[in-house]
Amino acid sequence: MTEAPSGPSWGPEFDDRRAHDTRVPRPPHDEQELEGPLFALSKAAWQVVLLTGVASLILGVLVLVWPGASLFAAGILFGVYLLISGVFQLVAAFGTHRATSLRVLAFISGALSIVLGLFCFRGPMQSILLLALWIGIGWLIRGITQTLAAVHDKAMPARGWQIFLGIVTFIAGIVLIDSPFRSVAVLTLVCGIWLVAVGVVEIVTAVRMRSHAKKVPQSL
Repeated sequence: MTEAPSGPSWGPEFDDRRAHDTRVPRPPHDEQELEGPLFALSKAAWQVVLLTGVASLILGVLVLVWPGASLFAAGILFGVYLLISGVFQLVAAFGTHRATSLRVLAFISGALSIVLGLFCFRGPMQSILLLALWIGIGWLIRGITQTLAAVHDKAMPARGWQIFLGIVTFIAGIVLIDSPFRSVAVLTLVCGIWLVAVGVVEIVTAVRMRSHAKKVPQSL
């Protein structure tokens, strides 16, 4: 390789001594390596799980510390849900359904939902009572359908457990309808314990996910 000519018309840009150099030039030290999509996804995943776990833990503690306030908030949210669903059903009754029978059914269901939603705002006891009855009726219907389906379908996986679960759900629905206030209080306690347990598990999972995310190369 000859020496680069010198002179006023020759500068560093005309030096071809590195033209055949096969080594990959290293980036300057002041330039940071860009994060790859896999690395960014792994870093965001454990953060989302951690936030969800913390939120579940805080909510569970609040439910256990203030069960009365939690029941009141749940009743109010239930009333809001009934109002919103009733309005949508009324809109569907006048705008989407073509058959007259479907329109009448949607109108009756929407009007009843709005009336029950307004009834929830009369006081906390009314909203809690409606919420308990709503859950109890749902469990009652679910228990009946699940038990009948398991009895008639002999090929259902875990058929015995399905029948047992259906009977338990049916009994729980009857208890909730028969004694709504005591049953909802117990249900609130169980829900608080469940939220705390879920929060702890998700926080531990997020910590483990973080240790595994550190092993993912930043360029991936």
